[in-house]
Amino acid sequence: MKRLFLVLCALAVCWSGWASAQPMPQPPEIAARSYLLIDLTSDQELAVKDADTPVPPASLTKLMTAYLVFDALRVGKLELTQKLPVSALAQRQPGSRMFLQAGSEVPVEDLIKGLLVQSGNDAAITLAEGVAGGVERFVQLMNEQAQMLGMKSSRFLNPTGLTQAGHESTARDLAVLATRLLRDFPDDARYFAIQKYRYEGTPPANDSNRNLLLFRDPTVDGLKTGHTEAAGYCMIATAQRPFPNLGPEGRMGARRLLAVVLGADSENARATETQKLLNWGYTAFEAVKLFDADQAVLSPAVWKGQSAHARLGRPRPVVVTVPAGSAPRLRVQAVRPDPLVAPLAKGQQAGTLKVYIGERTLAQIPLLALDAVDQAGLLGRAWDAFRLWIQ
Repeated sequence: MKRLFLVLCALAVCWSGWASAQPMPQPPEIAARSYLLIDLTSDQELAVKDADTPVPPASLTKLMTAYLVFDALRVGKLELTQKLPVSALAQRQPGSRMFLQAGSEVPVEDLIKGLLVQSGNDAAITLAEGVAGGVERFVQLMNEQAQMLGMKSSRFLNPTGLTQAGHESTARDLAVLATRLLRDFPDDARYFAIQKYRYEGTPPANDSNRNLLLFRDPTVDGLKTGHTEAAGYCMIATAQRPFPNLGPEGRMGARRLLAVVLGADSENARATETQKLLNWGYTAFEAVKLFDADQAVLSPAVWKGQSAHARLGRPRPVVVTVPAGSAPRLRVQAVRPDPLVAPLAKGQQAGTLKVYIGERTLAQIPLLALDAVDQAGLLGRAWDAFRLWIQ
């Protein structure tokens, strides 16, 4: 019979009841229909408003289009230098465009730039046809991928984001998509930071990225904007700002925030409100590294295994985001099953790290087996079974 075994790893003596009574920082007024701010360094939500309300995602849809294109490049289905034919359907797309001509052939990399910098609807259709052979099949892949990513409230009906009844997503789902884009395709994230791009035939006035923060804030490096009458002005922006002691051996690391702002009133307003949210997140909170990547938080005994102990931790640094100035009042508890019985697969969750400020639970972080622990032989398993029986 399993029971929970608590191991207290106090980072500091828990201060008085002040910490639990102290309110969390409140975000500024954000003039938008919904928003979500996440610290991707710690995977913690810092601010939220109506993040689960379905809304038209406009051209933020193109992040899913990009996800499938990047995946096709990863598996060799497409190549950056490969030229894709432009169909009549692509040419007649309304809204923002690269102004592609039917019958021409355009390299995949130029189409990606046109998709993400110019928000080209013609680029989206051309890429969809190149990946899936047709738009209908591509839309099916979009929805299948959304389900695999856990985007439970999203439904895609086209690869462009043009308004269509039932084509919808949420701030939370779009944050999931943006996070996975950055983590699954880190080398391709460079496309989101391009400020200007112009393909031949594109009017010069249409060469600037609509993400105004790329021009205003050097720490912002993506991701995408969107606008339709139904959606209003929308933006997903991410920034990296230096933060001490997040890198190896105490060197300077980077703390990444992700902001989703939906339904602002104007192009300038969505940039201003998103900037306000990012700045607040960096000033109202600080990141604290508790453990290094692959550092054992616990090394508990393992029963019936070839190894006597298991190392439990995280493959990435264990970081928590706390209200500014409250780091000295942190305390943690590591919780794991007891007995811990082999086999354990590498990456299998075998415990939880609970982080508190005073009595308030700040985060619960899964602890994973850093190494595989195979089962012992028949005699070893029998001996451990007897030892467990007599305990």
